[in-house]
Amino acid sequence: MTVSASQASLFPAQPPQPPLLAQLNGGDAAAFVARLAGVYEHSPWVAEGAAAQRPFATLAALKLALQQSVAQAAPARQLALIRAHPELAGRAAIAGALTAESSAEQARAGLAHCSAEEFDRLVQLNADYDARFGFPFILAVRGPDGRGLSRAAIIATFARRLRNPPDQELAECLRQIDRIAELRLNELFGIAPQFGNLILAWAEALAQWSDDATGLTCAFMGPAHRQTAAQLARWMEEAGMQVHVDAVGNVVGRYRSHDAGARTLLTGSHYDTVRNGGKYDGREGILLAIAVVRHLHLRGERLPFNLEVIAFSEEEGVRFKSTFLGSSAVAGLFDMALLEQADADGVTLRGALEQAGHDIGAIAAIARDPAQLLGYVEVHIEQGPVLLARGLPVGVVTSIAGSCRYQVDLRGTASHAGTTPMTMRRDAAVAAAEIILAVERRCRQGDSLVGTVGQLQVPNGSVNVIAGACVLSLDIRAAIDAVRDAAVADVMREIDAICAARAIDVTVREILKAPAAPCAPWLMAQLGAATRRAGVPVFALPSGAGHDAMLLARITDVAMLFTRCGNGGISHNPLETMTADDADISAQIFLDFLRNFSVPAG
Repeated sequence: MTVSASQASLFPAQPPQPPLLAQLNGGDAAAFVARLAGVYEHSPWVAEGAAAQRPFATLAALKLALQQSVAQAAPARQLALIRAHPELAGRAAIAGALTAESSAEQARAGLAHCSAEEFDRLVQLNADYDARFGFPFILAVRGPDGRGLSRAAIIATFARRLRNPPDQELAECLRQIDRIAELRLNELFGIAPQFGNLILAWAEALAQWSDDATGLTCAFMGPAHRQTAAQLARWMEEAGMQVHVDAVGNVVGRYRSHDAGARTLLTGSHYDTVRNGGKYDGREGILLAIAVVRHLHLRGERLPFNLEVIAFSEEEGVRFKSTFLGSSAVAGLFDMALLEQADADGVTLRGALEQAGHDIGAIAAIARDPAQLLGYVEVHIEQGPVLLARGLPVGVVTSIAGSCRYQVDLRGTASHAGTTPMTMRRDAAVAAAEIILAVERRCRQGDSLVGTVGQLQVPNGSVNVIAGACVLSLDIRAAIDAVRDAAVADVMREIDAICAARAIDVTVREILKAPAAPCAPWLMAQLGAATRRAGVPVFALPSGAGHDAMLLARITDVAMLFTRCGNGGISHNPLETMTADDADISAQIFLDFLRNFSVPAG
């Protein structure tokens, strides 16, 4: 295909080193510090600390060096940096005493046009915050995409963070200062995160379709799910892929190689969500891959292998309580017995698929031939705080934790709360409380070992009745199956002992047992090499969350790249967030990985 000059310049083949970066690398330290004045508010020492690390290969490397200068500073200096920033819509803003950078940022967020009610609320929040922490509230008001947060979002964030412990809030202020500096550097360099902006805009567009009006819920084969699938298919087609939707609702885009005999590299993630979930869980990996293929297509660039982007239809198990429906079909592991499983309204999985126009008889044909596959590489938001705490935009995953899930039913005796002596009770809720503490105690004893009781119910409970029954969930995970299984065995013994001591009948039902999925070292090495070329240190970490890659690992080698998660690492929550810059770095790394991809001999 012919590529126009404007299209080619939008996404150049290899991002050139910005001229300003060459100047910063080549000048003396004083010139370096002077050129970066205003990036960190009234704090030239930040640039002074980074100057010794020159030369920087990329803008990302410069950003990280500046952030490291802040992170390694003495606490008193960090506090002074925070205090160098003005309050939002505070006294300095009213007096016109802000720096040019801060004035432009607050104006862009509309803080110069607060209503009387909004202004009064900000004044009170500023006062309450100063009284609690002793330093000003810092927020990158231009937001994750640099376009600016609404005043409502700023006020909501202010109120939420006011509840943070002081040490966590100080760390968050420093992260927000780094984000402000990142946006200022982008403007100084005249650079916009093109991939990242597109990924975030697409994620926002998909979030309009939801099963409920107050949050993002996209359950398997519901109206929102089908609208989302149709939009993904359109974007894939526009990106130059051959597209089809398979018998379980996976949206598959194939970017063909010119080599008719080429094998296929798989990528993608899931597009369903948990109830009231986030915009990026799963969807980042789909949208990022489409954006990268679009870039290749615009340049007329083909790869020496086929690249298949799969938007898996179901991973979360929200509607039919069976996870990985989409990826299990691709792996040839779809359990046909699940077709008779019903949702809360009595609709079977079979019925939902048929109502959506899917051919049940074609499910078996979805399975891929392992001999034709080169591997599977998934990009995913971290869903945790590790990269955030490390100050890194991306990380290379080493292994995906294996998970065991159970339902625990406890049966005691319901009796009068006022007349039954404490020594004569068979209280199922108290047994549940002991079990929860036992899970916490045991799962603190291993690396990457976690245990969670996320559901707890007292059926037909009443304020004046001793709990005669209690139902709880149990989820135990670890990156190594043997570590997880040892913890499970210990917890089961604790449950038996607790219930025996309290005369509680117990039934434990296994819901899920998924083995850990180690990532292939040869794929990890190539992701790591692309990360280094982006100017980012390689940091390896396990995944505590389950992913579609776990199922694909049954038929081919897998690898994962994590993107930093903001807001303290919160995920499965509307507060889940990432920045356009972090999404952009992930996309650049993935693109570089594809261009340099090689299969080891033998």
